[in-house]
Amino acid sequence: MERKNVWNTYDLKTQKACDTFAEEYIRFLNEGKTERECIDRIVNDAEAEGYIELSEAVREGKKLAAGDKVYSVWMNKSIVLFEIGTEPFEHGLNILGAHIDSPRLDVKQNPLYEDSSIAYLDTHYYGGIKKYHYVAQPLALHGVVVKKDGSTVVLSIGEDEDDPVFFVSDILIHLAQQQLEKTGAKVVEGEDLDLIIGSSPVVIDADKKKEDGQDEKKDAVKEAILKILKRDYGIEEADFESAELEIVPAGKAREAGFDRSMILAYGQDDRVCAYPSMRAIFEAKKIKRTSCCLLVDKEEIGSVGATGMRSHFFENALAEVMNLAGCYSELALRRTLANSCMLSSDVSAAYDPLYASFFEKKNAAFMGSGLVFNKFTGSRGKSGSNDANAEFIAHLRGIFDDASVCTQTAELGKVDIGGGGTIAYILALYGMNVIDSGVAVLNMHAPYEATSKADLYEAFRAYKAFLENADFRNQ
Repeated sequence: MERKNVWNTYDLKTQKACDTFAEEYIRFLNEGKTERECIDRIVNDAEAEGYIELSEAVREGKKLAAGDKVYSVWMNKSIVLFEIGTEPFEHGLNILGAHIDSPRLDVKQNPLYEDSSIAYLDTHYYGGIKKYHYVAQPLALHGVVVKKDGSTVVLSIGEDEDDPVFFVSDILIHLAQQQLEKTGAKVVEGEDLDLIIGSSPVVIDADKKKEDGQDEKKDAVKEAILKILKRDYGIEEADFESAELEIVPAGKAREAGFDRSMILAYGQDDRVCAYPSMRAIFEAKKIKRTSCCLLVDKEEIGSVGATGMRSHFFENALAEVMNLAGCYSELALRRTLANSCMLSSDVSAAYDPLYASFFEKKNAAFMGSGLVFNKFTGSRGKSGSNDANAEFIAHLRGIFDDASVCTQTAELGKVDIGGGGTIAYILALYGMNVIDSGVAVLNMHAPYEATSKADLYEAFRAYKAFLENADFRNQ
């Protein structure tokens, strides 16, 4: 089947709306380079839209009815938003699910050391990366340091023009013969991805340029860095034990191409799906089935942990919402989940003509051809996959055709080459209908990923139409 180029379907009004949506998305990317930063932004936007915190509603014993909006944050890294519909909960929810974590480098708990008058932070990479992508480029440090007294120091260093940046070194090409003989997986080792954070044995101070004798001490550079951390942020070395510090590419999301039709930015897997999901629940009208937007952590490492999709925080939040709506029972909760519909919104690999041999072109996703549906993910023999049923897909086809949304179907590369997973299979454990849907991405998992503005806008339009019109039940 021939795919449409979305841009050919847009009139000037729609193109302007697409550009405006992309501008707002770029601001979201720049404000949210970590899960915690995304949650802060999402909560602010949700409260501006009239959402109230679920825990507050529980404390007050608020009775929820159609039109009410609540949200629940879990450990500052995952969030679920509900807008109560007019139909009974047991008819099911319409759920948009995406993740807000992205591949990066994490700072270890005992990270600070000095070697040959250079101070480093030791790191451990997070998620699937090509390790050589992270050397010899400017990097920023984001995260929190929680001190013993419970106070939190929030760090974001390397994004403003006046900020210093950090970097990981690489061997110069003149000495790189042995390095270049290694495979891509080994050309840079994980233990070599240590962040360079300083080289001066003195604290730079306008009033006192040098402290006598400091440069003669052992680990004088490390000591100078500790003094800066203490002076500027109130951080001691031991505070790294209770810190969550992430190293990400420094710099802002940018428009790409002479025609400005694309977005180049860090973290678009999967914030390019999370943002339109959030906007869709804010802007959907005449909600019949209760709508839900679920934005989670830890997908890049298997959806594990208390903030990943495998935890029960979503199920617990839904139980609380149903209780406030006066309809909770264990059986009602199970029926609600089983009758729900979900778009597991995660990115797809965009077809790259320069690497055509890795794709089966008829079943590849193309940039600029609209929202991508993956009937199944997994690897090779569909291992680890959610495989959506034909009846649910037919229901969705009708919704998106009626809304004039451009869509396409795809697989992640050739059958025997690789594959990947999403959170879809985890929600499918409840027996609900789930399918993967998202935006095609070039350079996926690289420091800078590329997407089409048109695909972003079609995702928003599709997600909104889904929340307003999906009504497919198993019972």
